[in-house]
Amino acid sequence: MCHNNNGTHPHTHGENCGHETFNHGDHVDYVHDGHLHHDHDGHWDECELDHDVHLVHPHTHGEGCGHEAVNHGDHVDYRHDGHLHHAHQGHWDECSA
Repeated sequence: MCHNNNGTHPHTHGENCGHETFNHGDHVDYVHDGHLHHDHDGHWDECELDHDVHLVHPHTHGEGCGHEAVNHGDHVDYRHDGHLHHAHQGHWDECSA
């Protein structure tokens, strides 16, 4: 879900701007100051996700990675640091057990 922020934003996001990107439906959000947003018709839309994600994860999970694999519907989660998560379209989805 995204909503109009109408605030000013002194930084122009784009390729090589230094902020992490997140593919979100039909647009790309930029991770900035603890939230996701994107330029939309002259204003900035702030976005929320319908599930918890974390965007940076320095470890690649898979067979033999040392973390417990848990089958969860149509994917496999990995138990890591007290939670379950799996790779999904360039980010990590957090799942409930």
